[in-house]
This record gives sequence, C-alpha cells and structure tokens, in this order.
Amino acid sequence: MRLGLLGSGNMASALARGIGEPALCFDPVADRARALADELGGEAVPDAATLAERADVVVLGHKPGQLASAARDAAGARAVVSILGGVTVAQLREAYPDRPVVRLMPNTPAGVGKGVVAVAIEADATPSDEETALRAELLELLRRCATVVELPEAQMAGATAVFGVLPAYVSLFAEATVDAAVRHGMTPADAGRMVAAGIEGSAALLRAQDHDTLAVRRGVTSPGGSTARGLRALDRGGLREAVQDAFDAVVDVA
Repeated sequence: MRLGLLGSGNMASALARGIGEPALCFDPVADRARALADELGGEAVPDAATLAERADVVVLGHKPGQLASAARDAAGARAVVSILGGVTVAQLREAYPDRPVVRLMPNTPAGVGKGVVAVAIEADATPSDEETALRAELLELLRRCATVVELPEAQMAGATAVFGVLPAYVSLFAEATVDAAVRHGMTPADAGRMVAAGIEGSAALLRAQDHDTLAVRRGVTSPGGSTARGLRALDRGGLREAVQDAFDAVVDVA
C-alpha cells in the first residue's frame, strides 16, 4: 500500500513516521513536504493531483476546513483515509464519492511507536468489499505504531478528548512538576529525566494493574503519608474539575 500524505503537519507526520513506510508527500509549504519525504525515504510531489494519481491511498492531513478544496485538487484519489478532526464519514463520502473512505484519529506518540489510534465504525452502514479490504490492510499498518481501537463514530470526539490531547496534558503536568522541583533546588535536567521516567513507569504500572487506577493509587498512598498529602493538595486545587472542563472543551470542537 503506497500512502500519499496530503498535508504534512504534526499528526500526519507522526503517523507516517510510526508506520515507517516510504510515502509520497505534498504540502503547500514545499520545504515541509520535502523534509518529511526525505525522512521517510519517500518523495515530495508538486501538487495534490499528482499525489492522488500515484498513491494507492491518500491520507488527508490538511486543515479540516480545507476538505472541499483539497478534494477538488485530489479528485483522482482511489481511496481516502482521514485524520481530520471533526470531519464525519458522511462528509468524506460527499467529498470523495464512490470510493472507500476510512476515518481515524491518531495521537502524536505514534511517531515513536507508542501511539493510540481510534478508527470510526460508521453507524447503520455496510462497507463495500473494497472498503473492508482497505480497512484490514490499514489496521495492520497502524498496529506497528499504536494501540488501535475501533469505535462507533459517535464516540470519536470523546476518544480525541481521552488520548488525542493527552500528550499535551501530560507535558503540562510534567512541566509543572519540573518547575516545582527546580524551586526546591534540583537542576532542570535532573528533574526532567526523573519526571519522564516516572511517567513512563507509572503508565507501565497502570497497564500491569489492568488499568485499575484506584489500585495504583492505593499502592503508592499510605494513610497520612506524603502521597496522601499531595493528593489532597491536588483535590483542593480542583484537578478533577479542571480535567472534566478540559474534556468538555475538546469534545465541543472535536
């Protein structure tokens, strides 16, 4: 399957790096397309029409508001995979009629082989044999770099709020922790290494505990101990409410 990346922004680039196959690349910013193509061992092409003509599957990585204009430019696409936030399968079918389409949402850790990808299941629809074959081959590629979860399309916005934005949230928490450590005398480099390793270990522990968040917290928290004091401070600061507000804000636009 030869992929053609229509747009080479952060999400499309991360997904392509994780899959690790040479790809055709087009971006209105030609230098960006060339840089990504060089990294992938692929090729930058001069326009969207050439991309559509030469790729087996066109991956839509442009801005969601550019769907109609991009579809005109890439009208010859034989099959389409979309990573456009908020763009439904119905909208994709309207833009690219009579062709197999798949909607998915990755996150940027796919670029280092640790991603999550949600793949939409269209309600009340029976995919064509061609679309079923595309989906199967695509899932095989995605599993190289991500945990793949197939979800009803109505849950895609919620999935984005769960994992799509999580690298930014975790990074913000890490940044705040490093800042606090520096305030108490550590160097930024030492604090940064400890925080990154601590986050990685915490994620591994959560997996080992079958994603039981309460069990992980109880395993670290002694009554009246330092962890308990820290958790109470986070609760007083409104951490849970802030997470709920952030989730709702993302779902509103995803």
